[in-house]
Amino acid sequence: MTDAVPAPLGLAFVGCFTTERRRARGRGIDIYRTGSSLADWTHLGRVEGLTNPSFLVTDPGHAILYTVQGDGEAASAFAAAADGSLRALGAAATGGTNSVHLALDPSGRALIVANYASGSVALLPVRGDGGLEAARHVLPLPGEPGPHRTEQACAHPHHVVLAPDGRHAIVPDKGLDRVFVLRLEGERLAIASETAMRPGAGPRHIAFHPNRPLAFLVNELDSSVASCRWDGETGTLTPLHLAPTLPPDFFGASTAAAIVVTPDGRFVYASNRGQDGIARFRVVAEAGRLDPAGWTPAGGRDPRFMTLAPGGRHLLVANEQGDSLVEFAIDPASGDLTQTGSRPSLSPCTIAFL
Repeated sequence: MTDAVPAPLGLAFVGCFTTERRRARGRGIDIYRTGSSLADWTHLGRVEGLTNPSFLVTDPGHAILYTVQGDGEAASAFAAAADGSLRALGAAATGGTNSVHLALDPSGRALIVANYASGSVALLPVRGDGGLEAARHVLPLPGEPGPHRTEQACAHPHHVVLAPDGRHAIVPDKGLDRVFVLRLEGERLAIASETAMRPGAGPRHIAFHPNRPLAFLVNELDSSVASCRWDGETGTLTPLHLAPTLPPDFFGASTAAAIVVTPDGRFVYASNRGQDGIARFRVVAEAGRLDPAGWTPAGGRDPRFMTLAPGGRHLLVANEQGDSLVEFAIDPASGDLTQTGSRPSLSPCTIAFL
């Protein structure tokens, strides 16, 4: 593996839920040629035969796309060509059930997978050609479940993200109301620390500030965002501040889903499924605090996923039950969102780029 990263291929991949259990209409992974805006994207093709490719991650250095097969027990790898075609490199067992998220370790030699239903995190070796081997190590996450009778019956790791130091993986656990910091030890994972969140919070996803020792955790069940201090030396997260993702005049059912930090670290966005909006926060970095700054309609139902478009000036939202991808321009001064485009997409749940 080398550190050199080739020029981007200008490709976008949209994973879509496929099963009746998920009330889905999608058919796999849709492949697009990107442009300067969402309106300029060109649909190139689709990979079918996958069950709920619910999260994607790419290795830009080797033009490899990885996906978990949500509600299943496997992860798959594909080699991408400049024309957008994907060559299957095979699938490998993740050592658990309902594999929901994945991250590539900094060396590119291992894939770390969160197994939601079985409450574990697995490490899968990456072959020289980018393909995967079966899970080499599976780490169960210990702890007492939270108070929600159905959503917190046991450990439910929902996300894996690498810390800025590259030595730790951060895993929010929705079932245990905890965030685990895992230490990467070759082909094994070890728990370095764990941080308790408010009972019933349901930690879901976490994102780091680009240049401050801060991380922002979106809690699914109580619709909140926790600001945390990150200490890379000790591998610990310390909660500092909690902010609601829902407007004060909203009284319906809703759960929080995705979280995004702007490249300059000034703004944070969190999505709400049910309220179907995007909460905007100003980052008060010195205090480790988020100040609510407004809400924007997501442009569709159930905004499950959000990411920044290449260049960082636009926010892309995947509305799972709204069957749409929606693009918003980010005002660099205020963080305000202005919808600039939308295109149909059946049951979209993740977006990745090469």
